[in-house]
Amino acid sequence: MASMRDQFNYHQMVDRSLRGVVREALSLVARDGLRGNHHMYISFRTEYAGVVLAEYLRAKYPKEMTIVLQHQFWDLDVREDGFDLTLSFNKVPERITVPFAAMTGFADPSVQFGLQFQGAERSENDDKAPAMPIPRPETATNAAVEKLAPPTPPSPPPAGEKVVALDQFRKK
Repeated sequence: MASMRDQFNYHQMVDRSLRGVVREALSLVARDGLRGNHHMYISFRTEYAGVVLAEYLRAKYPKEMTIVLQHQFWDLDVREDGFDLTLSFNKVPERITVPFAAMTGFADPSVQFGLQFQGAERSENDDKAPAMPIPRPETATNAAVEKLAPPTPPSPPPAGEKVVALDQFRKK
């Protein structure tokens, strides 16, 4: 029997689609602002090509950084391939550019929604992306979050199958 190989590269398709969810959410925020209690955590690889970040922030977060969009962010500009915004770090405004391909995680804790990205954009030599937990709303800040504790990993799919379950992201 011939070995089964994913000729369509479904994982990349799903990864691109989920990054599109973040693009659409950020586009709504850029147009209408944050509504209700919504706030967003976005983790990204700081060494990824196209990430623009102040050197002192890159030195502090050489591999990955998590930003929070809640109260103090300005000039959010969303493009097809990424976004730019200004955030306050210790009361100093800094402009940041993040390609969507650099993202490793996204969460909106106000509605218990989170995504984790491990697409082909990651090199084979990279460590696995840390899990993006959904933080409690009362812990949200407007500064970078250095490390978030990973949640308990889900049980593995049956042998030989690759299943993507989206039920965990649905509001119950």
